[in-house]
Amino acid sequence: EINLCVRKDKARMTEGNRKYALELVDRVRVVQLYADGFELLTAKERIFAYYLTLASRAARDIAIDQHHELALETRDFIEAIYVKLDSIEISPQTRASIEKYTKLFWIGNGPYDSYSSKKYVLEATREEIIEAAKNAHKAGSNFYLKEGQSIESFFAKIEKFLMDPSYDSILTQKSPGADWLKESGVNFYQKGITLEEVEQWAKQGNEKNDLNASVIRNKETGKLEEVVWRAGSPDGVIPSGKYAAYLKGCIEYLDSSIPYASGPVQQDTIKKLIKFFQTGDWKDFHDFNVHWVGDNSTVDFILGFIEVYLDPRGRKAEYEGSIYWADIPLTATIQKIGDHAQYFETTMPWPDKYKKKDVKPLTANVVNVIGSVGGTGPTSPIGINLPNEQAIREQHGSKSVVLHNIVSSADKAGDLLVSEFCCDQAEIDFHKKYHSFTDNIHTALHEVLGHASGKTIVDDPPKHLPGYYSTLEEARADLVALWQIWDPKLIELGVIPDLEVARQMYRQEVRNALLLQLRRVNEDQLEEDHMKNRQMIAMYMLKNSKAIQKETRDGKTYFRVVDFEEAKRVVGELLTEVMRIKAEGDLTAAKALIDTYGFKIDTVLRDEVMARVKKLNAPSYNAYVMPDLEPVKDGEGKITDVKVEYKCDFAAQMLAYSDFGRRYNFTSV
Repeated sequence: EINLCVRKDKARMTEGNRKYALELVDRVRVVQLYADGFELLTAKERIFAYYLTLASRAARDIAIDQHHELALETRDFIEAIYVKLDSIEISPQTRASIEKYTKLFWIGNGPYDSYSSKKYVLEATREEIIEAAKNAHKAGSNFYLKEGQSIESFFAKIEKFLMDPSYDSILTQKSPGADWLKESGVNFYQKGITLEEVEQWAKQGNEKNDLNASVIRNKETGKLEEVVWRAGSPDGVIPSGKYAAYLKGCIEYLDSSIPYASGPVQQDTIKKLIKFFQTGDWKDFHDFNVHWVGDNSTVDFILGFIEVYLDPRGRKAEYEGSIYWADIPLTATIQKIGDHAQYFETTMPWPDKYKKKDVKPLTANVVNVIGSVGGTGPTSPIGINLPNEQAIREQHGSKSVVLHNIVSSADKAGDLLVSEFCCDQAEIDFHKKYHSFTDNIHTALHEVLGHASGKTIVDDPPKHLPGYYSTLEEARADLVALWQIWDPKLIELGVIPDLEVARQMYRQEVRNALLLQLRRVNEDQLEEDHMKNRQMIAMYMLKNSKAIQKETRDGKTYFRVVDFEEAKRVVGELLTEVMRIKAEGDLTAAKALIDTYGFKIDTVLRDEVMARVKKLNAPSYNAYVMPDLEPVKDGEGKITDVKVEYKCDFAAQMLAYSDFGRRYNFTSV
């Protein structure tokens, strides 16, 4: 059963009158995500998905804590005011500031922009905030005060983080010459620990848990040590670690999901993940990933400590949870790419010594998301390829997913920038005809062939390329898509209709990298890895070929791809070098390439782009309100089915998620 967003007249909504764009928060558009087709799953699959969403939400607060050591307390403080805004006396300006800050906090899982990495601050006076907090407390709001703590002392603890723009101003700092750890807000390393200290400590073999451990300084010895993120074993032999309560909550719902898994294979997948959450042992995570790659169940998930983009060193992983199911008809086309992975490997432009032999067919799915938190929600990627471990990719393959309903919901929410930044009417027409399809094909090639391709000489490329690996690997995957889109094999397989898709892909890549993404940047440099990767590719093409032409008309800048053959040539040249850098772990070359082409931006052009976007009142990116899953119970209270509802209320969903996470006690280290 599906309940749709209900209008004020209580009429059930159809596709024609659905709400997609719900509100604009600063530069972020909030979009309702729809899960069409969920009703076609079996009741067993729907119940399985329901328990997985609860499992992911139980540990959601881990992601918030990872963004800053004060993020959870700041969240509790500001939410306690937010829920009483209609009940207290407050100026319109202060109310608007609190609403804006709170929603931006929810969007980023902390007060940092998802793309620029810059911190948001609460724009009000300390007196106004303290007064609002006191009034909210008197009105019955729960601030979760500790024994002996007052509203004033609570505020004093978080004041600098909440209101001082210079205090921990960047989430992930990777500027050349900076101490990446001391100047980053992320909470993977105890305050005061330097990058040099950690690198020396790690080189001595002390970093046993790359993905899932905090690094702290022992109070007695002064030496660095790890605190593993784990629940502990039920028998107590393996002690609990950091985030234990959250992980135990997650495990509780994973246990509940096991009877509803697709069969013994998926049941073992869940059990192996539970074991890893209990032990925190890298070997258990490896075993889980190997098993997960071979599990092709319709309802699937990504859950745990996965991506390392937040860590300046590129080692510690952010918590994330995504629950989705495969769209079988749409998957059939994309899977043809994975089925011919060996063919595409042989046609890569890099030398044979970096090419895989006997590549197994790769799993490629078009999926619909039913719930995402942490690193994948409320902001979301449009494609994912996992596992990240190079050895598993080479020996067992990987899974790639294209998030169909994420792309679809964003498209239906509208694109105000097409006519403003396309070079002419012909480009506008091509964009309207091809852009959505091209985005999906680009994502499929990026995830299926990009991340899964290539053979390395060094055993662990991220270890050899600290701070640069994520940008380099995202660039490599993008370049693979740009290289392979010209192969007539894709037309032969029925993946694309013609090579106009290839030309459109290049237009979109250049326009996005050199113009559109600048609307997300307030500084003179890029911090986010995907943004750096895109600029590196486009700027390399611009500086090292005549494929791209810069045009200025009526004070507006445009970039036109004028020679697609030349563009393809330079893409192959750059891809070959990027593959070599990864394969050999050449840090010096990675620094030179990324710092030269992918780091600094043209601030004059940035200001022009922002002015053009501001006139259109266009968003910089999207955040999503997830579908709500409601259990259907029989007379004995047993869940017999699950229905999906679309409440179109971002604040209500975020407050509910916060309340759900507070069921699990948090003890900081």
